[in-house]
Amino acid sequence: MENIERKWLPHLSREIVADARGPELDAYVLALEGWRRGLTLKWHTKDSEDFQDIKTWFVDKPGKLFSLHSSERNHYFFRTRGDKVTNSAVTIGSDKTLTKECFRKNNIPTPEGKSFDSEISAGKIVQYARQIGFPLVIKPADGSFGRGVVTNILSLEEFKDSLTFVRENQGFRNVIVEQYIPGKEYRLYVVGDKVVAAMNRMPPNVVGDGVHTIRQLIDEKNAIKKQNPRLISCPIQINQDTINSVRFAGYRLESILEDGKQLSLSEISNISIGGDPISVTDELPEAVKETAVRALHAVPGLEHGAVDLIIDARDGSGEKVSVLELNPTAQIGGLLFPEQGKANDVPAAIIDYYFPETKGYQKPNVEFYFDLTDVLSPLTTRAAKRTTVTPHPQGELFAKKYTIKGDVQDIGYHRGLRKQAFERYLNGLVFNLRNGDIDVIVAGTDLEMVDDFGNGIWEDPERSDVREVSVSNWNQPMKIGFEVKADFKTQMEEYRRLTEELETIDAALKKAEQEYKRYNQSMSWKMTAPLRSIGKKFKKNKDK
Repeated sequence: MENIERKWLPHLSREIVADARGPELDAYVLALEGWRRGLTLKWHTKDSEDFQDIKTWFVDKPGKLFSLHSSERNHYFFRTRGDKVTNSAVTIGSDKTLTKECFRKNNIPTPEGKSFDSEISAGKIVQYARQIGFPLVIKPADGSFGRGVVTNILSLEEFKDSLTFVRENQGFRNVIVEQYIPGKEYRLYVVGDKVVAAMNRMPPNVVGDGVHTIRQLIDEKNAIKKQNPRLISCPIQINQDTINSVRFAGYRLESILEDGKQLSLSEISNISIGGDPISVTDELPEAVKETAVRALHAVPGLEHGAVDLIIDARDGSGEKVSVLELNPTAQIGGLLFPEQGKANDVPAAIIDYYFPETKGYQKPNVEFYFDLTDVLSPLTTRAAKRTTVTPHPQGELFAKKYTIKGDVQDIGYHRGLRKQAFERYLNGLVFNLRNGDIDVIVAGTDLEMVDDFGNGIWEDPERSDVREVSVSNWNQPMKIGFEVKADFKTQMEEYRRLTEELETIDAALKKAEQEYKRYNQSMSWKMTAPLRSIGKKFKKNKDK
C-alpha cells in the first residue's frame, strides 16, 4: 500500500468522535467546540418549537439539531449550518439551477449549461447538447452524493444513453446539462470572507505494489478507510462502474497492478462513493480562494458553507477555475479527517464567527468530551424535546491516574469510587486491567480535590483489598461524568452503540446495492457499453 501521511486534530481523536457517524459527526464536532468554550449546549428534536423558523430536512432522528448559548447571544444550528445563514440562501444554495443564476449575475466562472425540468422532452435536451458541443456532463438538478451523475460524455449516442440512465433508471427527471471541464475537483469551506479549509476530492482509486490484485488493493484500502471517522461508511464499492473503469484501463479485478501505478476506479469524485479527501488548504493559489469567497457571497445571506469547484487542467496557471455548486449544509468530515495532509479546524472557525467573544479560549491539557448516545437518550425515547449537556469544567484542569493493586475488581467497589469522585466534584473513569489491578483516572479544576481522591481509595475495605497505589499525571481525553467501564449498564450502552453503528452502515450498503442493481439492470446502458468504450479509447488517444 502507498505511504499515507496525514495529520488530524489532536482534540478530535477517533476515541472522542467514536459515537458520531455521518451527519451526526458534523453536528457533534461543532457542538463539542462550542461546549468546550463554556457555551451552554442543548440538543433538540425536529418538532422542537425552537427550530420552527429554520429550514431543515432529513431529520429522521435526534443528533442534527442543537443550540449554543452565551450570556450575550443564542444561536441555533442544523448540522454545520447556523442561523446566520438565511432560509432563502439555503433554498438558492441547495438548488443548482438557482445557484447558477446567481453565479452568472455576479460574474462567477461556471461551466456553460442549462437545466431541464421533467416536462422537457429528451429530444429538446439532445438538441441543446448538440448546440454546446462535447464533452458534456449530465447531473440531477436536485441530487447529492454523486448519485445520477455521468461525466465526460464524448458522443451523441453516449449522451442519449446517459440521459435515459439518469432520467429513467435513476429517476432524476430534472437534470442539468453542462460542459465538462477536465481537471481536479476541490471543496473549499468559507466562513465570512476567508477560506478556512480546502480539500482535493479524488475519485476512488488504488495504487499498485506489484504484488496484490486490484480487488485485494480495494479491500486493503477499505480496511484503512474503516479507521477514518468520516470514511468508515464510505468504502469503495465493486460495482459495474468500478468494473467498467478497470476494463477501460486495460485491467481486470484479478490483475496485479504495477508498483506505484495509480488506477482511478470512477470519474466521480464524491467522498461518499469511496473518494479520497486530500487536504490542500496551504497549497491552493490565493486567486482560487478569492473566487470561492466571491462565489459563496453571490448568494445573499449565505454567510458560510462549502464551495465546490474545478481547476481547469487545460490552463497552465493553476488559477483558472469553474465553480460547480454550493453547499449551505456541507459535511466537513473530509476536511477534519483527510486521507492525506493536515486537517483544518473548521468547527473553531464557525464558532469564532458566531461567538467572537470566545476566541481567546485556551485548550486545556485534558480534553473533555461528552457521550452523544447518553445525551440524546431523552430525545430518542421521546421523554423530552430538548436536553442540556452538563457544562464543561471551566478553568485550569488537573488530572491523575491511580493504579490500584490488590483484590479491587468488585463492581461495588468501583461504584463507591465513583461516589468518592462526585463528592469531590471530579470527573473520571475506572476500568479493569488484565492482571487484576484497576486504573482510576480523575480530573477537576481543584488540584487539592484531585490529590485527596487518593485517600478515598482506601475507604472501602469491605469490598476491596487495596495493597498498593501508584500515581501518575494524565493528559488523555476524558468523558464528562464518571464512567465505570465494568458496569453492566456501560457495557449494554456500548453494545447498543455498536449495534446502531452496524445498522447504519448496513442500511447505507443496502441502499447502495439497490441503486447499483438498478444501474446494472439498465439494458440500454449495457448495450451501449461498446460505444462508451470506444469513446473512452478515443479520449485517451486524443489526450496523448
